[in-house]
Amino acid sequence: MKRLIIVGGSKGIGKAIISSLLSSYDEIVNISRTSPEASQPNLKHYSCDILTDQLPEIDKADGLVYCPGSINLKPINRLSVDDFKNDFDINVIGAVKAIQNYLPALKNGNKPSVVLFSTVAAKLGMPFHASVAASKSAIEGLTKSLGAELAPNIRINAIAPTVTDTELASKLLRNERMIDNMNERHPLKKYLQPKEVADMAGFLLSEKAASMSGQIFEMDCGIVSFKL
Repeated sequence: MKRLIIVGGSKGIGKAIISSLLSSYDEIVNISRTSPEASQPNLKHYSCDILTDQLPEIDKADGLVYCPGSINLKPINRLSVDDFKNDFDINVIGAVKAIQNYLPALKNGNKPSVVLFSTVAAKLGMPFHASVAASKSAIEGLTKSLGAELAPNIRINAIAPTVTDTELASKLLRNERMIDNMNERHPLKKYLQPKEVADMAGFLLSEKAASMSGQIFEMDCGIVSFKL
């Protein structure tokens, strides 16, 4: 049985990944606090808070995707120590907990792969991003370190998207003016749709990416790579 575990697959990018990969796996296990809208025979949901609850036991998995994240944008003088701790918990500690818990299952899998999420703000200095950039920079370090540690049996990569049209980013895309401004900020004159990110995750999970591990893939619509 080909099985994928997704943590946080009920909304946003996680939801798009499930939708994109349902036909590619015999079973997709979604671990999240809220139930997914769709119900499919090969989609199993466990209601679970990654930070506080015991994770369900799974004996074998061919892939693991950790989707939870935060966009906590404040000036540094308004960011509390608790803000930094909370962002680090959801972005990093949750990912570590998932990987540690499902490492035996991944070792039982067939050419297993792990996908994590960073952000373009880890590479491009942006005002008000101190907390999220610090957390996601830790994810990039974790990706490289574990890529080396788990080679050659388990691959691990991270995707660093720019703004993506999800509920999490809705405050950045509240009206037409903000949408136009966001498009103009990116050299490709667009921002991301969840399916684009889901397609990249699917590629990294697949054997097409068999030679890639410890890498950070920037889906930046040019904002990090270009200066026009």
